[in-house]
Amino acid sequence: MTGKAHTLLLFGATGDLSRRMLLPSLCALHAEKLVPEDLRIVGTARSEMTDAEFRNFARDALEKFLPAERRGGMADFLNRLSYQQLDVTDPKGFAQLAEKAGPGDDLAIFLSTAPSLFKPTIEGLASAGLAGEGARISLEKPLGSDLASSAAINDAVAIAFPEDRIFRIDHYLGKETVQNLLALRFANIMFEPLWRSQYIDHVQITVAETVGLESRVDFYDDAGALRDMVQNHMLQLVAMVAMEPPGSFSANAVRDEKVKVLRALRPVSAEEIVTGQYRGGASTGKIVPGYDEELGRDSDTETFVALKAHVDNWRWRGVPFYLRTGKRLQKRVTEIIVQFRSVPHSIFPGARMKANRLVIGIQPEENISLSLMAKVPGIDQQGMVLRSVPLDIAMPDAFSGKFKRIAYERLLLDLIEGDQTLFVRRDEVEAQWQWIDAIRETFSKDAITPKTYAAGSWGPSAAIALAERDGVSWHE
Repeated sequence: MTGKAHTLLLFGATGDLSRRMLLPSLCALHAEKLVPEDLRIVGTARSEMTDAEFRNFARDALEKFLPAERRGGMADFLNRLSYQQLDVTDPKGFAQLAEKAGPGDDLAIFLSTAPSLFKPTIEGLASAGLAGEGARISLEKPLGSDLASSAAINDAVAIAFPEDRIFRIDHYLGKETVQNLLALRFANIMFEPLWRSQYIDHVQITVAETVGLESRVDFYDDAGALRDMVQNHMLQLVAMVAMEPPGSFSANAVRDEKVKVLRALRPVSAEEIVTGQYRGGASTGKIVPGYDEELGRDSDTETFVALKAHVDNWRWRGVPFYLRTGKRLQKRVTEIIVQFRSVPHSIFPGARMKANRLVIGIQPEENISLSLMAKVPGIDQQGMVLRSVPLDIAMPDAFSGKFKRIAYERLLLDLIEGDQTLFVRRDEVEAQWQWIDAIRETFSKDAITPKTYAAGSWGPSAAIALAERDGVSWHE
């Protein structure tokens, strides 16, 4: 779709996501003059607030979560904000919201509410004329707990909004280095000829957290690591690593290629799955309780999962993708490792050859590193001595810019401008759920239960064995 929105309607405007991410992102975009000068931002939630109280709420959030150097023109930004109290289960309230928001033809809507409220919210928007031809809607995860519930949510949204006006968010796609993955692959001739099974031995993707349950107790115990992280973030990373070159950098061209990868994922066998649940231990220098202690009861929910996946197509035949994610792990890191194959023959007698490795760091550091074999400086009478060295990009902040952006900045800007390239299409979501549902069926059929691991470790020892039986070591 084309055309910029001139009103942004934030549902769940007093929630944690709004405080930590949305309002700071919008203020940062305002400071850089990236949003339309006449953009109005209308917040809505169940809390009773005046416009002035909502602006004070926003000011507190900005001072806490946005660095001072990025708050340029904060007073002007706050003047963009207004607020309308709304209980979305009461259809009558939407008329007042429509009066506050104005016409629905150039409206961008961001839903940061429980999925159970999506249907009444959509119905209320449509009845109040807030789903006009220029209106677009963004949905925050979780979008269901399996394929059937996801389809029900998407069906409810589709009643009022066609697919080209639905923006499903996966905030990982807003991260600089994730976007840089596309540039790395498709703007550099040196990589694309090698980006295939003849030259790549395996791929690793790690999403490790040091935190425990925090404030997500009920949600997380229902979801677990597989549905919380693998179904969305990790499978989107797999798709971007494995996709074919799109015909253009347009929303449908990029997403067409991603969905082909997701549909080509081979079903995972029981031998290719490891699940775990953390117990008490030392994490980030502190003694922390186990999952069952935090939860206050016994549970068979996995807080760790490692998988060996395959993309069954010509490009990736025989190349395993090792995926792992978990809570209370040794360090917080999200990275993609592309391990190239060794040279077919070494001409350097006695040299300890190491295959080239590309490391794409997503968080906490955004960086890209390529290891190469090079000569050790000096003279050696026994022959040339080699070592593996990282290719150094001698440019500060080459991949993250002069300051670290919030991933939602890119996504909110694209929502306002109507660009769906970094958003997830319905067929992508459904392909992801089909694969995940099959894994959960394997959990049940083969009675796979979580193995315990100590907080502050890298997960159950079985996850190490999952890779090492193929001669692969996790990158740590």
